[in-house]
Amino acid sequence: MKSVVAFGALVCLAAASPQVAARRPAASPQAAVRVERAVYVMGTRARLVADAVDRTAGLARLERMVRTLEETEAGLSTWREDSALSALNRQPVAVPWAAPGRLCPLLGELERWHRETGGAFDPAVGPLISVWGLRTGGRQPTPRELRTATARAGFRHLSIDPERCRVVRRADVTVDAGAFGKGEALRRVLEIDDGRAGSWLVDLGGQVAVAGVAPGEAWAVAVAHPMRRDDPVIDISLSRGSLATSGGSERDLTVGGARVGHILDPRTGRTVVRCASVSVWHDDSLAADVLSTSLYVMGVEAGLRWAEAHGIAASFVVPADGVDGDAGSDTVTVRSTTAFRQRFQR
Repeated sequence: MKSVVAFGALVCLAAASPQVAARRPAASPQAAVRVERAVYVMGTRARLVADAVDRTAGLARLERMVRTLEETEAGLSTWREDSALSALNRQPVAVPWAAPGRLCPLLGELERWHRETGGAFDPAVGPLISVWGLRTGGRQPTPRELRTATARAGFRHLSIDPERCRVVRRADVTVDAGAFGKGEALRRVLEIDDGRAGSWLVDLGGQVAVAGVAPGEAWAVAVAHPMRRDDPVIDISLSRGSLATSGGSERDLTVGGARVGHILDPRTGRTVVRCASVSVWHDDSLAADVLSTSLYVMGVEAGLRWAEAHGIAASFVVPADGVDGDAGSDTVTVRSTTAFRQRFQR
């Protein structure tokens, strides 16, 4: 199966959502059939493929995966008032809040990634999402509005006690799952199905996870040209773990003739606008999700230095006319870390 993680665009201003179309490995010996299902979940069209001993078992397997994705969304969605994340975002300032269930350790992990990436990863960007109008069609904030929103945003406004599962909002900051939700959902899928019953692939639009691949087999995944979704530039054999890609997409907006990126740089409060993409492989799908966003925010040079120093398997795809070009070039430069080249023999 051929899996294309792609970003298409019109002059890099309206890139297409990442998606997968994979060439599958042979079904595992104990599997008689391969079943497939498409659902809309977590704001994207998800595609799930799995081996099974028969169709009934396969459909049941996919149903468990879908339920896991839906349950993750129910807890992390900021669109649902009954989600745990929405409850945190509504909690009065300075009043301790008991983080329920899995959100407790997750918040601790997010805090660690925020610290390790020097703030390039920061999910507490609700004020910035609002001031840029990223959920309402986009807008250009005034300098004063941007300064105010930037001051109100940031994980630094959260006090997290992971041992007692207590969180205190020290300011009216809100957390958004856009930079980690899919990775957490895929991690939970792996927890309920480790692949022993046969190979599976789940594509959440920009992030793919696989498990249970037999020795010598792999799912073929292609990373596309940053502005041309049907033009693959990197072919990857994915036998385990998760591959996440971040870049300009159709979620980017155009406001007053200017492009407003859908990914924010929490350090400056501004949106990130560049014509490049970055893909990260990691055994942990949450880490792959977090790091693809973080490295995209850092940019090619700083991102490669950070990833290399931390042994991260990452690869930037840069158009020949540069990250700030107009996507006029058909050719790209692929710049990968040592860990990425070693894993995928590039």
